[in-house]
Amino acid sequence: MKRLKKLAIIVGCRFFIAMCLCMFAGVDIIYAQHAESDSITGKVHQIPDVTVSVRKTPQAVKATSPLQVMGKMEMERLGVHEVADAVRHFSGVTVKDYGGIGGLKTISVRSLGTQHTGVIYDGVAVSDCQSGQVDISRFSLDNVSQLTMTIGQSDDIYQTARAFASAGVLTIQTSRPDFQETSYHVNANLKAGSFGLVNPSVLYNQKVTDNTSLSFYGDFLRADGNYPFKMWNGNALIDSKRNNSDIRTYRAEATLYTSFTSTQDLQVKAYLFDSERGLPGGVIYDNPYAAERLFDKNYFGQFRYENRFSDRLKLQALGKFNYSWNRDYNDEASGITDDRYRQTETYLSATLWGDLGKGFSLSLAQDFAYNYLHTTLDQCQFPQRYTLLTALGAQYQRNSFTATASLLNTYITEDVRIGTAAADRKRLSPAFSVSWKPFEEIGLRFRASYKDIFRTPTFNDLYYLVIGNSSLRPETTKQGNLGVTWSGSKLGFLDFLSLSADTYYNKVKDKIVAVPTMFVWKMMNVGKVETIGVDVNLSAESRVTDWLKFYLTTNYSFMQAEDVTDPDSKTWRNQIVYTPRHSGGGNFTIETPWVNLSYNVTYASERYTLAQNLPDYRIKPYSDHGISLSRKFSWKRHQLRVQLDALNLSGKNYEVIRFYPMPGRNYKLSINYYL
Repeated sequence: MKRLKKLAIIVGCRFFIAMCLCMFAGVDIIYAQHAESDSITGKVHQIPDVTVSVRKTPQAVKATSPLQVMGKMEMERLGVHEVADAVRHFSGVTVKDYGGIGGLKTISVRSLGTQHTGVIYDGVAVSDCQSGQVDISRFSLDNVSQLTMTIGQSDDIYQTARAFASAGVLTIQTSRPDFQETSYHVNANLKAGSFGLVNPSVLYNQKVTDNTSLSFYGDFLRADGNYPFKMWNGNALIDSKRNNSDIRTYRAEATLYTSFTSTQDLQVKAYLFDSERGLPGGVIYDNPYAAERLFDKNYFGQFRYENRFSDRLKLQALGKFNYSWNRDYNDEASGITDDRYRQTETYLSATLWGDLGKGFSLSLAQDFAYNYLHTTLDQCQFPQRYTLLTALGAQYQRNSFTATASLLNTYITEDVRIGTAAADRKRLSPAFSVSWKPFEEIGLRFRASYKDIFRTPTFNDLYYLVIGNSSLRPETTKQGNLGVTWSGSKLGFLDFLSLSADTYYNKVKDKIVAVPTMFVWKMMNVGKVETIGVDVNLSAESRVTDWLKFYLTTNYSFMQAEDVTDPDSKTWRNQIVYTPRHSGGGNFTIETPWVNLSYNVTYASERYTLAQNLPDYRIKPYSDHGISLSRKFSWKRHQLRVQLDALNLSGKNYEVIRFYPMPGRNYKLSINYYL
């Protein structure tokens, strides 16, 4: 009760301060404007027509920190169908893929780990207090308009406090309906492919009034997933077929968009995800049997309200309730296990932004979250967590110079029904970034950023059976980045060219790892990781003729992420697990009036499955090649787009995770109808 009273006092004080700032910022400052006299009044002048065509500088080029953006048109050019496939084209990002359509897919930014990467869906954060990992395979690209990857400090200070609280953030923005020509839209899609894949989806948008519209999305996915594979396990060649790899998912969303006035908007979303999948497990030569089943149910409702009081003052409020249920069933030789997990989250946020004039702006964000976990495991402690996040952001923009700074205050308190709860955690986390364009005529920009942030131990880290450790400290990271960006138009045969190169240094302290003790393994703060890296991105466009156009995008990452915990350890200066030193990818697209051809490639160098970089723990490098052919047909208001994909052309069952072979050569057909 003392903790709850203390929490209530803190919440009340912070919201009182926010309201005072809102009232202060709401006072209008009146500027007198005097019209200058017109010395040519009464005369008629003929001004010749002039057409000026200037390409807008991409947001990623102007950003003070590494920023990568992928819109709907670029997704179609790349021929990607899943969020994970799109994210693989971002530099500095590692996708952990456990193989197949139903495999878990998580992302890590610059070797910092999955738990340090935040995911935001339509402005509201997606979280998992149990494991800290967000499976991005549960989101569909069919109703997504834009993906944004931010590393370090964001230029957007008009965001939630939780958005400030991650080392990197993947933002998923769904499509918003546009009713300029008609009062409704239908977008139907059907994907079918190898290994029994069938995936129909429908997106329907309806204009209700001039100020209100509704959007409904639903899809169904099923696949056998039992693809053939060949791989070496030691000296033995395994030539077999994956089993227990089937998946069935249902996904549905309903979104309400309404405008109370020209300055007040509300968006309300309801989301449902239900899946059942088999977990084939790792490939073991003498025991291919697998019978583990995973059932997932995730429902959430969220809203976002915005009030633009004036051009110089605006407020947004967010809220979300999330319910997640999982069942892990396994019928193995040692007996049947049937474990169930249920977690809930209540989340509220408010952000106030004000323009102080002369290029200065400020923001204040206040977040509150309550998390609870219930499991059927023995010795479950039924933990609950109260989190308060307060973020103060400031930005200065003037001509060719931009500077952004933020200070995040975190306060976390926890309770458990059984055992000992973790101690309260309090921390201030600063961040800043700058961008400078020294020459007005040249599109060259220099940028630098720094961020000090941490991640709180998950409920699994703190309380899972006997390995949990309630004395764990947060895992802290320090991120430094120096970069240069450049873009230009009308460069010989190129219509547009942009380039960015960033070098960075990361330091992770108090890394949470499982350590063997006298009798059992325990989660401990013993790890330190030092990362030095380089990210390079290039994008080019060329219109050869009126009917022939080329697009080229490439990215490359060098990432030296080494264990620097103990100089006397056998793992000293060894590359950390599942982190390639070299990785990258590219896309080359040819657009013609008849058919569009797109070639994709991704590459990753060798990785290691254990902390000690021995040959036995080495995973071979891999490259994945794919080709997409697409054609769009239009008549009146109807549009039909057909795409055929040939994936993993080499047919190799490479491994992203050890003993989880990826599918070989496979094919996919997608038919999209839009009205």
